[in-house]
Amino acid sequence: MLNTERLDPAHAELDLYDLPRLMQALITSQQQAAEAVAAAQVPLCAAVAAAQPRIQAGGRLVYVGAGTSGRLGVLDSVELYPTFSWPKQRALSLLAGGPQAMFVAVEGAEDDAAQGERDLQGLGLGPLDVVLLLAASGTTPYVLGALQAARAAGALTIGFSNNPGTPVASRAEIGIVLDTGPELISGSTRLKAGTAQKIALNSFSSALMVKLNKVYGNLMVDLQPTNAKLLKRAVTLTQLGSGADEAQARDMLARCDQNVKTALVALLGPCEPAQARAALDSVHGSVRAALAKLNEA
Repeated sequence: MLNTERLDPAHAELDLYDLPRLMQALITSQQQAAEAVAAAQVPLCAAVAAAQPRIQAGGRLVYVGAGTSGRLGVLDSVELYPTFSWPKQRALSLLAGGPQAMFVAVEGAEDDAAQGERDLQGLGLGPLDVVLLLAASGTTPYVLGALQAARAAGALTIGFSNNPGTPVASRAEIGIVLDTGPELISGSTRLKAGTAQKIALNSFSSALMVKLNKVYGNLMVDLQPTNAKLLKRAVTLTQLGSGADEAQARDMLARCDQNVKTALVALLGPCEPAQARAALDSVHGSVRAALAKLNEA
């Protein structure tokens, strides 16, 4: 029996717990998710290191999953654009049952390996693409079908599973096992198994974006300021990164099409926005490297 399906004997009378004890048990169980991800740090680092050169060369991130795992993949993929200005066409997601399965369970979709293979083939993958295969059980047929197609296309495959020794992790080039053990509510992998996958995906994609120069210091300088809250955040980030006052930051952002990176280089250079953009373009978007290049000139 898979670990995620086993009964947790410590909580065999969960339904008899009073509310404070029940809430404490649920929270304590969730904390084990972070421990499981910490134990997988080595393969997570290996995954980022293997993905980075492919993505820098123009590859795409593709998330594949079913049910909770698939929805977590969709969530990670869609957040990359507003957070890091990552192109939407380079962060794709496949969910068993199609887009409607994000909101309504599509029964049986996860059991269709052939559909997983077809869906993946439809993306026209190549060796620069990176495919993240997500399955708490580690045995989901839809995900395994996609894994087979991804390997055949020469894409980098990274398998995430919450059970050791299962095919999603063992057949992928890099396997990441998040061994969360039995769930507090037996078999409900939306609990700590899902939490561990969320932490692991956050860690993987955020580390990758840092290595792709989407961060300066620990400032999120490549965001898309698409609403009032994010516009205010862009001003704050520009102030924090440059030491400028609010009026200076707003003025420079306006001159730089609200691009925080460009505004920072222009303020710190100091230089005109056009020079800042050219410097950034010449060093793969690294604020530090662009400033160093300007100082050398």
